[in-house]
Amino acid sequence: MTAPVRTRTSEELIRAEEPVLAHNYHPLPVVVARAEGAWVEDVEGRRYLDMLAGYSALNFGHRHPALIDAAHAQLDRLTLTSRAFHNDRLAEFAERLARLTGQDMVLPMNTGAEAVESGIKVARKWAYEVKGVPADRATIVVADGNFHGRTTTVVSFSTDETARSGFGPFTPGFRIVPYNDLAALEAAIDETTAAVLIEPIQGEAGVIVPDDGYLAGVRELTRRAGCLFVADEIQSGLGRTGRTLAVEHENVVPDVVLLGKALGGGIVPVSAVVGRREVLGVLRPGEHGSTFGGNPLAAAVGTAVVELLETGEFQLRAAELGAVLREELDALLGRGVVAFRARGLWAGVDVDPAIGTGREISERLMREGILVKDTHGSTIRLAPPLTVTEAELRAALASLAKVLAA
Repeated sequence: MTAPVRTRTSEELIRAEEPVLAHNYHPLPVVVARAEGAWVEDVEGRRYLDMLAGYSALNFGHRHPALIDAAHAQLDRLTLTSRAFHNDRLAEFAERLARLTGQDMVLPMNTGAEAVESGIKVARKWAYEVKGVPADRATIVVADGNFHGRTTTVVSFSTDETARSGFGPFTPGFRIVPYNDLAALEAAIDETTAAVLIEPIQGEAGVIVPDDGYLAGVRELTRRAGCLFVADEIQSGLGRTGRTLAVEHENVVPDVVLLGKALGGGIVPVSAVVGRREVLGVLRPGEHGSTFGGNPLAAAVGTAVVELLETGEFQLRAAELGAVLREELDALLGRGVVAFRARGLWAGVDVDPAIGTGREISERLMREGILVKDTHGSTIRLAPPLTVTEAELRAALASLAKVLAA
């Protein structure tokens, strides 16, 4: 008779990872086994309110019923064909995503970093074929403090030495300017510029919200210079800031938008490059691709995500609860919080370094049943699922107040 399998404890599971997993992450010591909505549960049955939401990959909460139903239904029919063939889910996904974002065409990919790499390739090809930049001379202007992923090309224009150190030689063709500085951006653009690639809000840097008018200024500068505005909305997009896209706060329409994270509903990796026909139309068969990009399972889940956003419910929730988030954080200024930046249900909170590092604050909140994640120094990020209730949100901020006071 086979002996029953003993469920290992959190401590045992963490120890078991040490010799077999590459140490490219430093997670908090919580081992999640189950989740529903805004809550997760560890292997011992302890419950935590998730105030990170997978860096916005879980905008609709854990296991949203509509998304789970879409995935289950598709699993019973078809999961993968590769792009060697058509599938019956991709057209609807592309049509509805293009309409939602106000763009013409969709290039489906898998991860956010893939979307960024694809956006870079498309911008360069457009520069050579449409703008007339001489071969191999195209440049792309990016911002200091950016985070667009961790592939070799992307870290080539990162200013985070942890992401860069030891991974050279780096890909040329990028110019780095200060974020939120239109004069510096204008000075960096010339006849070789294919695109300006920026995050409308810099997430990894600590939820850095630019001044009003900055995004509109980027749009105007790129229009005048005849180059592309590529907006990386992988973290900021799909409802997080109270609008479908963060650029909508300034009524800006980029030439290209990069999407990911929430597009897969927290179920499968789904990303996309959406843009004008003149831009994405430069790609021809064989020049770019992905075996899994646009697979039927991803398209089914992605379509269900778009359907949720088409109602406007989640954008409105993020805006309304975002006001609650700001109210609670305002009350903590001078009481352990030095400063904060917020847009919708997304905030970067700078804690007094005398109280603790961002990591230490995150660990203390974990012991209170609240999950957040630190970024640089003494900054923590708050990005709860858009399904969080007002009571849950206020309880999480009350726990932060308790931790700061202690």
